[in-house]
Parts: sequence; C-alpha cells; structure tokens
Amino acid sequence: MARTVLPNGLTVVSDAMPHVETVAVGTWIAAGSRSETADEHGIAHFLEHMAFKGTRRRSAREISEVIEAVGGEINAATSVENTAYHARMLADDLPLAIDVIADILTEPQFAPDEVGREANVILQEIGAAEDVPEDRAFDAFPEAAFAGQPIGRRILGSRDAVSSVSSAALRRFFGTHYAAGQMTVAAAGKVEHDAFVSLVEDAFAAVPMEPAREHAPAAYTGGVFADAFEGSECQYVLGFEGRAATTSDATTAHITAMVMGGGLSSRLFQSLREERGLCYDTSAFHWAFQDCGLFGVHVAAAADEMREAVPVLIDELDAALGSITDEETDRAKAQMKAGLLMSRESCAARMSHAARQSMLYGRLVPPSERVAEIEAVTAADVRDMLAKILASAPTIVTVGPTDTPTPDDLTKRFGSAAPALAGGTA
Repeated sequence: MARTVLPNGLTVVSDAMPHVETVAVGTWIAAGSRSETADEHGIAHFLEHMAFKGTRRRSAREISEVIEAVGGEINAATSVENTAYHARMLADDLPLAIDVIADILTEPQFAPDEVGREANVILQEIGAAEDVPEDRAFDAFPEAAFAGQPIGRRILGSRDAVSSVSSAALRRFFGTHYAAGQMTVAAAGKVEHDAFVSLVEDAFAAVPMEPAREHAPAAYTGGVFADAFEGSECQYVLGFEGRAATTSDATTAHITAMVMGGGLSSRLFQSLREERGLCYDTSAFHWAFQDCGLFGVHVAAAADEMREAVPVLIDELDAALGSITDEETDRAKAQMKAGLLMSRESCAARMSHAARQSMLYGRLVPPSERVAEIEAVTAADVRDMLAKILASAPTIVTVGPTDTPTPDDLTKRFGSAAPALAGGTA
C-alpha cells in the first residue's frame, strides 16, 4: 500500500494486487449530504447523477460507451460524508478509466435540460424508497438521532428540494467542494504506484487548488420519529450514541454491535427469531462517522408480534450488560476479522478501504494493525462499551402501527440522565 499527496493537495493511494489482471479505481470527494446547507438538501446526490450527463469532451452516452467498450463498468455513490466515482476494468485500461473519471470531475456541463430530466429520475428514486418500510425507517433514523443537523438529513433530499435544483446551484456546490484538497484518488488491483500517481497528476491538473473543508461538528441528540405508514409489516429501530471512526474504541463499538445482532448466532437473532419466532428480521449495527457514531438495533415484524418483540429486545440489551461472555466476544471478533480479510480478495473493496483510511486517518492502515485492534478487545471491554452506549439518550423510530416503550421508559430502564428529546411525527 502506498500514499502520495500531490503539490496541489490531491491525495493518491494504491493497494497493489500483482496476482490479478483487473483494477478498481475511483475518486472520493469529502463532500456528501453532510456538506449541504439547508437550501442545498439533496444536491450532493443530485450532482453525483449529473456528473455522468455529459462533459465538454463526451456526451452522456459516450461516457458509458467508452467504458463498456473495453468490458469495464463505472458507477458512483453518495454517502453522508463522501461522494465516490469509481470504475472497474482490465488493468491495461487503467489510463482510460482515470481519463474518464477526471473528465466528469473537471468539466461537467450541468445542461439545464439534463438537470430537469434527472430531477424526475431522482423523484422516482425517492418514491421507490418511500414504498419500502425498512427504507423509511433507516432514512428517518439519523434524522431523529441528529435533530436539525446536516449529518441527519436524508441523502436523496426532499421532493421540494430536488424539484428546485438548478444548473447554477449545482455549479456552486461543485465549485465549493470539488477541489484538490477534498479529493482522494484510489486504485487497487494490478497497479504500480508511481505510474498511477503520474497518470492522476496529469489527468487532474485542472482541479482547483483548494484546501480541505471541515464539516460542521455533529452532536448526537436522540429523538423520536413515528411514521404511520400502512402496510403488513412494522419496523422498529432503537438507537444510542456510538463512537466516531477516529476514536480508539470504535472497534469495540463495532464488536459490541456484532455480539448483539451481527449474525444468526447473535443474541437478538437467537432470542427474537429462533427461540420465539417474533420477527422475520433483527440486527444490530454501528455507524462510525468522522466525529460521531450511531449504535442501533432493528426489528421487522407484524404489528401483533412487534408489541411482544420490542420488550424482549430491551430485556436482551439489559441482560447483556452483565452477561456478555468471552465465547460471544471471540465469535464476533472472528466474524469481524474474517470480513476484513475476505474483503482483501476484492479489488473494489481494497480500493474503498484505502480511500476511506486515507481520508479518515491521513494514512493507510495495514491489515495486521486492524487485526491486532480486533484481537485486543475483551468481553469486559464489550460489556463496558454497551453500558456507555445505553446510558445515552435513546433514538426511537417506528414505521407502522406499533405500541412500544417510550423514551422515558428506556431512560429509566438503563439509568440514563438523558437530555430532553426532540420529537417528530411523519
């Protein structure tokens, strides 16, 4: 693994896999939904769509055709903190991939007619998400947990915001955030670092030389969001404050989530589904952002079963405080290590890992170091982490006709001196 920062501030990272014949390459911009102002809601995702709609040199059709003509594929994705544009193809075609990605990130046209058409596409995407109860729950979850803050906004944006996006607004956001100090170009596969750096330096020479921008600090609030969506299934997401990706105990928080609901052998799956048959899906997770985190547990069930399932879920969290075992912890650690090392077999995964590590830590983290971090976590660490997590203000999101414990009930149960909660109803 290698990392180079170019004179203009753009970062180039690579992870060589000499035994493969392909390469994955992409550019990460440190701008996602969290980077938007209130008036720009949804624009980061909108810009991601528009980057493929034509440049000075290529039409939208030519962008896709030139990549697919060599058997490659190109795509993009917007997250809370980043937007990524990436391609995968045979190693000999790496110069073409870099040229195309640089083209769409330096000379996008944002033609007004294309903006109008793409707004309609995104509105359909929003509609599709609204039709799925689980999507409704997980879209509302960060919104409730980080009330009134950019980090909690829905990535797709609102219907009104998307409908009002203009070419001028896209150009402003692009000009503000798509600068060298905000960009990391990453590749993994059959790639030689120095040659890769040379290609990137030439292709991205026109990128403005601007420093990285800081996100507005996030503050976990906790909150409640009740969605009266009518359907045959109900969704329940219970959350608490997690740990930032850059903290020393982020790995422990991830393992804690795996112990509680990270697989078929986890506490929640065994108790709620296997032993009682109360739900068809349950899990626990930990989302680590740059300066904050979010721990959550999820249950999907019919309304009658949900009324019984949620108290059982809360009982399991309470019981785990004093009973998480070495065996459970070792099993979760093994799952995490296996996931890490198995992902090393994928060019795309290694590319993504290298980009994320560089952006978060300013360096590339060797797999051996990550394994050592995982190995160092003990059952006592996990019990302590769960206690700290559950002491924070709860976040509760419900979709469908549910009747579940209130935030005050949870605060009393886990002994939290929680602040007043923000409320909202869909």
